[in-house]
Amino acid sequence: MAKLSLSLLLFFFFIFCINIGTVEPLNRTAHSQARTFIEASCRTTRYPALCVKWLTRHASSDTPPTAQQLTRTALTVSLYRARHVRLYLVKVAKELKATKAKEYPVVRDCLVQIDDSVSQLSQSTGELCRLDPKAEMMSDDMYWHIDNVDTWVSTALTDASSCVDEFPGQRMSKMKATIKSKVLNVAQLTSNALALFHRYAAAAIEKHP
Repeated sequence: MAKLSLSLLLFFFFIFCINIGTVEPLNRTAHSQARTFIEASCRTTRYPALCVKWLTRHASSDTPPTAQQLTRTALTVSLYRARHVRLYLVKVAKELKATKAKEYPVVRDCLVQIDDSVSQLSQSTGELCRLDPKAEMMSDDMYWHIDNVDTWVSTALTDASSCVDEFPGQRMSKMKATIKSKVLNVAQLTSNALALFHRYAAAAIEKHP
């Protein structure tokens, strides 16, 4: 169900973007070319193994993805995981509040931060669609869109990282360890998405000064 939900999210996101390619399975040659491109791109991220794992799973196209398509996929995966974690935190916070548990305030604060991450990533995915990969030159509007995406994804990363910092050390309850692990995954995916976006944006600016 989770895999299906992410596939649907990618599909609905892609159909609202321009020149994204199809969502059909890769043929063998294209799959090999796509993986090579993904691995090379992911080497610029902080968590390359995680980057390759998620992007090779969801980079669906008949041809190797472009840098913009790869960034779109990375952002959409980050958004999906952030939404998943938010649902989990809502459930945990509700249970803790009902029992007046001492852990409730920290989980509540973490939920607020992840909720903001979801909002920032949602805006970023939409804004990225407004960047025209076929533009012959960089306009003020394109610089504005790039700055928006950079700001929003950076904020989402800060939010997730701040939540992780709420659970310092290694010795903690199973609940706290689970929350920390889930939120850390969001932070790492968002960090990777930001790195891929920086790579894409730098190339776009260099190509169209």
